[in-house]
Amino acid sequence: MTDIALLRDRILDLKEKKKAIILAHNYQREEVQDIADHTGDSLELSRIAASIDCRIIVFCGVHFMAESASILSPDKTVLLPEIKAGCPMADMITVSGPRNLKNYFPGFEYTRGYRYPAEFTLREIKKLHPGVPVVTYVNTTAEVKAESDICCTSANGVKIVESLNTDKVICVPDRNLSAWIAKNTKTEVIAWDGFCHVHDRVTADDVDKARRDHPNAVVLAHPECRMEVLEKADHVTSTSGMLRFAKSSPTKEFIIGTETGLMYGLRKQNPDKTFYSLRNDMVCPNMKKTSLQSVLHALETETYKIKVPEEIRVPSKRALDRMLEVK
Repeated sequence: MTDIALLRDRILDLKEKKKAIILAHNYQREEVQDIADHTGDSLELSRIAASIDCRIIVFCGVHFMAESASILSPDKTVLLPEIKAGCPMADMITVSGPRNLKNYFPGFEYTRGYRYPAEFTLREIKKLHPGVPVVTYVNTTAEVKAESDICCTSANGVKIVESLNTDKVICVPDRNLSAWIAKNTKTEVIAWDGFCHVHDRVTADDVDKARRDHPNAVVLAHPECRMEVLEKADHVTSTSGMLRFAKSSPTKEFIIGTETGLMYGLRKQNPDKTFYSLRNDMVCPNMKKTSLQSVLHALETETYKIKVPEEIRVPSKRALDRMLEVK
């Protein structure tokens, strides 16, 4: 029996004994996705976990995702196998106080020139725009969600903003998602200068090159990509949206503009279709930190526990619930 097979057997045995479920984000390593009870995007997984009778949730993702699970399942133990698996974009915004991205991505620098740079805090921006509702991307900390009026996902950002019946909103933290929302609504969007380093690196030239290399392929792009990329894409959607689109489409070739981990799920669900990454370096180091060894360690030791304090959990859940109420 191989080492991987032994690890899998031990994980499955402990999972049953401890009444646990394993959730894996679409960007996780292949072997981690294979061991999971459910794969998907962060909010989708947290909602699944809240509906399942279990004692322990092992969330194979990054920190804010485990926080979302804790927000929606306060009575369950939420474990993050790799405590250093953070999200640089989520850490670009705080309610108050400084942030330090270099702890997560050495050599990382902010890009200037959008609306509000990272020197600001969310409370400072709210003071500059009193009464303007804050729409917060789910890719944020629980503390930021708690300071917000409503949350959104990459799939429903436009719908959420339009549901507010306001002429102006503050959108945090992703400037690219904010630009996509602004393009598709009449609402003025006050944006934050945050971004995902994986998606933001893609350029219009990359799309042109991919089309030349694969002229019969359909280009799917995540809204965390720059507007110049989104305008050249055939379809703009979330990771779950890409999975649904590829499965239902008669097209046989696709260029995928998101983190390369999604390619595994796409190929697994569509063995008769071909998928190309828009750029081969669209890899999130934090998403790849979790391994079978770290999943096993999490179950054996019940670490690392992620618990959102009630004074933050309650208002952050309110912002999530408001989003879920929008039809």
